[in-house]
Amino acid sequence: MESVVTIKGQIVIPSKLRRKYGIKGGTRIHFFEKDGEIHIVPVTHELIDANIGFLGTKGKLKKALAAEKERERRL
Repeated sequence: MESVVTIKGQIVIPSKLRRKYGIKGGTRIHFFEKDGEIHIVPVTHELIDANIGFLGTKGKLKKALAAEKERERRL
């Protein structure tokens, strides 16, 4: 699968991948570089739930991220 970058730097994520990874309008996307490649990771509730305890915050980070996501949706 491939996509074209617009003049504004936007890309379209193919619908098959959006459905597979639960990417909907307003979903935050995290970009990072590794070994000369660009990786794209959707920040979904499933990702957050899967990583609870990773930082030892006992769920506080999840609540903070969910609150931030809700604030952004209202904008």
